[in-house]
Amino acid sequence: QVQLVESGGGLVQPGGSLRLACTASRSILNFNAMDWYRQAPGKERELVGSITSGGNTNSADSVKGRFTISRDNAKNTVYLQMNSLKPEDTAVYYCHAWRQVAGPRSHYWGQGTQVTVSS
Repeated sequence: QVQLVESGGGLVQPGGSLRLACTASRSILNFNAMDWYRQAPGKERELVGSITSGGNTNSADSVKGRFTISRDNAKNTVYLQMNSLKPEDTAVYYCHAWRQVAGPRSHYWGQGTQVTVSS
């Protein structure tokens, strides 16, 4: 079974930065894409951004220009660099990966890491 483990969350002041990491228990090249989602209290989980196995990225309008997704295949790790953080970025951030070879997609989730932006 694939495991995804997030790290790097914490408390940061508005305008600050954090880098989240998501490390997989197997080669991330096995996944079609990996994503970062977040869920704030009382809100639905939303997609923050994605990176494909080929390295193509996209991100939500709310974080464009502030958040960057990258990957290190050798370390089986995907990163979310978050700059210019705002209080509304406060949420639990989840790593997600999916794989589809034939038939339905297989989905994998991490346990989440809390990010709190507050002065």
